[in-house]
Amino acid sequence: QVQLVASGGELMQAGGSLRLSCTASGRISSYHMAWFRQAPGKGREFVAGISWSGDRTDYADSVKGRFTISRDNAANTVFLQMNSLKPEDTAVYSCAAGVRYPSISIHEYAYWGQGTQVTVSS
Repeated sequence: QVQLVASGGELMQAGGSLRLSCTASGRISSYHMAWFRQAPGKGREFVAGISWSGDRTDYADSVKGRFTISRDNAANTVFLQMNSLKPEDTAVYSCAAGVRYPSISIHEYAYWGQGTQVTVSS
């Protein structure tokens, strides 16, 4: 079993950069990982995913070219580098681990972190 803890969320100004981290209590090398986000009043949406080996990544159209997902299996950590932040990026960001890749569906991920708040002001 894997327990995930997301961190790094802050109040930012538009145009700024932020890096989120997701640290696991167990080994994540067997899992595909993803970041999701949920804005106030909206459902949870896929942001970015990375295969277990790190050789494949996928992004939502809304963040493509601005966000980068990466992983360090030795440290059991996944990162989300967010550049050129926009007010519409404001949300609670959660990391998730699953065994099917690629997948943008929340139902494909068995383990979830608690989320970290990112707020972007204009």
